Amino acid sequence: MKVDSMKFRFAALAALTLALLSPALHAAPEGIVVYNAQHESLTRAWAEAFTRETGIPVTLRNGSDTELGNQIVQEGEVSPADVFLTENSPAMALVDNARLFAPLDAATLAQVPANFRPSNGHWIGIAARSTVFVYIKSKFPPAVLPKSLLELAEPQWKGRWGASPSGADFQAIVSALLEMKGEAATLAWLKGMKENFTAFRGNGAVMKAVNARQIDGGVIYHYYHFGDQAKTGENSNNAKLLYFKHQDPGAFVSISGGGVLASSKHPQQAQAFVKWIAGKGGQDILRTGDAYEYAVGIGAESHPNLVPLKLLEAPDIDPAKLNSSKVVDLMMQAGLL
Repeated sequence: MKVDSMKFRFAALAALTLALLSPALHAAPEGIVVYNAQHESLTRAWAEAFTRETGIPVTLRNGSDTELGNQIVQEGEVSPADVFLTENSPAMALVDNARLFAPLDAATLAQVPANFRPSNGHWIGIAARSTVFVYIKSKFPPAVLPKSLLELAEPQWKGRWGASPSGADFQAIVSALLEMKGEAATLAWLKGMKENFTAFRGNGAVMKAVNARQIDGGVIYHYYHFGDQAKTGENSNNAKLLYFKHQDPGAFVSISGGGVLASSKHPQQAQAFVKWIAGKGGQDILRTGDAYEYAVGIGAESHPNLVPLKLLEAPDIDPAKLNSSKVVDLMMQAGLL
């Protein structure tokens, strides 16, 4: 009996000592909260793969660029978010200008070229999308297609094209125009746009209208067309894409961003998540998945169906300088919002 009792006490003491010395063996990994304005399916694929690899749970709270960016600014230092992901960079600049991002680790920044991230290192590009002009392919010989986005404000395009001015996508394009051409030229173009275009809700609706021959063309991002073609093509078979190139404002490539909030309660896990997305794991999902957005990591390959980024001849714009607040003001002055 004494031997058994001693064995029991020794086993209990050993178990207690192990628990005190190695609490990490019994603790579940702490998760992170991601405010996600990227496409839900893409971010869900990123999050699930990251969790499988690291064991760190990810909770997604989905919304739009503008909605979540403004929410983070309002929440300030008490935001429950650890990470912010966007479709376009103006919302990242909004949060950054409020000084709510923590600097990213140098190893994370080194994964992405300088032109796909702001110079201050507070956030990073995680994907990209190209501005395009979608048009009725049976109607336009190359000679009569617009040579520049700016032409769409001229009288010959009155009533012939569409866009989604209330969306963050189009406002990012106008932000690029503002940075390239200045306030006066941008306001003049927006006023011409107001006279010429038809408003739709969402890039998908613009493409559908072109495909149905309701309008001759429209300004959208490229992946709407590629995504529909990969399915049935029912909303895009009559349409084709024009890439403006030549560093035109219409060749703007919008950067999707990722950043860690300075108020994060789990900064190491949050930094690891952004590093993983910008690195091989996250960029490979862009190459093999059905998001049809461009990979931006150094040496990363995009989906083989896409026109290579290097052939788009996009203007070189510092994403930190895209001013969504001024764009909204100008669009309101032009009567577009």
